[in-house]
Formats: sequence, structure tokens, C-alpha cells
Amino acid sequence: MKGFTLIELLVVIGIMVILMAAALVAINPFRQFAMANNAARWSGVTTIMDAVSQAIVDGKGSFKCSSAATTDCPAKGDNVPLSTGPKNMADPTSDATGYDICSCLVDKYVAAMPYDPQKGSYTACGTYNADYKISCNATNGRITISAPDAQLGETISITR
Repeated sequence: MKGFTLIELLVVIGIMVILMAAALVAINPFRQFAMANNAARWSGVTTIMDAVSQAIVDGKGSFKCSSAATTDCPAKGDNVPLSTGPKNMADPTSDATGYDICSCLVDKYVAAMPYDPQKGSYTACGTYNADYKISCNATNGRITISAPDAQLGETISITR
């Protein structure tokens, strides 16, 4: 009689399960997705900071955005509302306290508003929520862009 015994089949299946479990632990897809999301966040934060920096250069030292709740940041020493704490970059329809800088950046400095890969959204400047934060230090005029929902305990923030 030819074939495998039940014990042989169970041993082979057991070995395969152990190897697959070890491969899954080694690959750790959840960590890989979190790392990819953080890489996208770094890219988005950097893109926004580069666009804001270019807008500051064009504004001769101040970030002037007529669609935002406040119009300038930062001439040194100015006390602008952005200095009161980080504000979410969002259209007021999606976030009532959002700081809407989309129309000041999109088309002139960036093709589309970057947004958080898990919680943000963007279809047009009228309906977006980047889920990134922007703040301005009123004392030294430095702007900070951050991604508050970074994963794996990482801090994603750029200040210029």
C-alpha cells in the first residue's frame, strides 16, 4: 500500500504552520504599513513646509494667506493667532477651527494638498482635511508643521 500516514501528514502540516508563523512574525505587515504611513507623513509635512517657505519668500518675510483665518505669519514679534497653538490644516467646512491654507499653496506651490494617509482627505481646496498641524512662534517667527497621528511612537515635525 502506497501513501502517507496520518501522522506524517500532521507532522508536515505542523512544520508548515510553524514556518508560516515565523515568516509572518519576521515580515510583520502591520509594522510595515505603519512605516509606510509615516514615510508618507514625512513627505507630506516636508512638501507643505517647502510650499509655505516659498510663500514666505514670495511674501518678503511673511506668510500672507487671505483664505486663512489670519493673514500673516510670521513678521518677528507679531502676535498672530497661529502662535496660540497648533491648528489643524483644514477647510472650515470639515473642521470649524481649521486653518485653511490650501488655496494659498495649491496650484502655485504644490499640485495638490498633502494629507495624512489614514485620517486626512483631499478632493479640492473647498473640501479637504490635511490632518496636519501648523503653528507659528510669535517670538522668533518660526513655523512648525507636524503630523500628530504618526505611528510607532514616531514624532513627525519640521520647524523653519
